[in-house]
Amino acid sequence: MAGTFELFVDEDSRIRFRLMAPDGSVLAVSGQYPDKHHAAAAIKDVRECAGTGLIRDAAPAPNLVLAKAPWRGSQVRPFLSRTTGARGAA
Repeated sequence: MAGTFELFVDEDSRIRFRLMAPDGSVLAVSGQYPDKHHAAAAIKDVRECAGTGLIRDAAPAPNLVLAKAPWRGSQVRPFLSRTTGARGAA
């Protein structure tokens, strides 16, 4: 089932639209438009490109947090050999 575009008036008395999922949850909210005609034109543009739109990841990479081993240092065996780089204990 397809989503629904819903026109509404925001707190600044400007026209916006939101894309609603079939379950009623809001998937996206537009910027402000001066009137319904401009909002409808924007919806048309979204319909034309949304199905083929690529995903561009502009989010920063997550910080990698290395967890400390729960053992004491003498109980932790190295993963790589110190001399050859081969697997096994040093």
